[in-house]
Amino acid sequence: MTTRESPRRREVLEVLRTAPAPLGVAETARRMGLHPNTVRFHLDALVADGLVERRTVAPTGPGRPRTVHTVRPGMDRAGHRDYRLLARMLLSRWAAADPAGAREEAMETGRAWGRFLVDPLPPYEPATPGRSVAALLDLLNGLGFAPQPEGEERANGESGRTPERIRLRHCPFLELAEEQGGLVCPLHLGLMQGALAELGAPLTATTLEPFATPDSCVAHLAGAAPG
Repeated sequence: MTTRESPRRREVLEVLRTAPAPLGVAETARRMGLHPNTVRFHLDALVADGLVERRTVAPTGPGRPRTVHTVRPGMDRAGHRDYRLLARMLLSRWAAADPAGAREEAMETGRAWGRFLVDPLPPYEPATPGRSVAALLDLLNGLGFAPQPEGEERANGESGRTPERIRLRHCPFLELAEEQGGLVCPLHLGLMQGALAELGAPLTATTLEPFATPDSCVAHLAGAAPG
């Protein structure tokens, strides 16, 4: 159970946050009216989550050192996040600033990230169509696109023929693609182009059909231009 899911754990955090000094287990339990073992359980979880610091302090008189707890400095990491909203804000500003150049800028951004994200082929292994497509499929699968090669059997090393299409059955940015397909889809196409270019592949992704069927998009592959 996470801190966000546990009202009791959030209550422990609030007690520590409002205390004028770090608290031990017994002190925290008294403030909350709970058994020390219950409080100790939640404190252990909060320490493990990195939300609370535990340290030992020297006694002010005779006796053993005390173990106390305090909230780790910084923003509360158990709060709500909305990265989709952030992406929507950035995409809308991008499109509005230069509608004519936004598509090409999205493509180039995708190409840059495709070159960065793709795993290189082993040394001295030629970038044949089969090996290149296999590496591209691994990248797309890892990103959550659920790719399925089409037209030919799946390329694996040099067995089979290279597929001419890749059907993408899942979009990791689906809601954004439905709202800003003019930017998100070119970004995806650029991603594939950049990955294949980084591999030195003799083919590239030429087009991407957004929502070619109700449940998928289709990327088309063709030989790359020399040079």
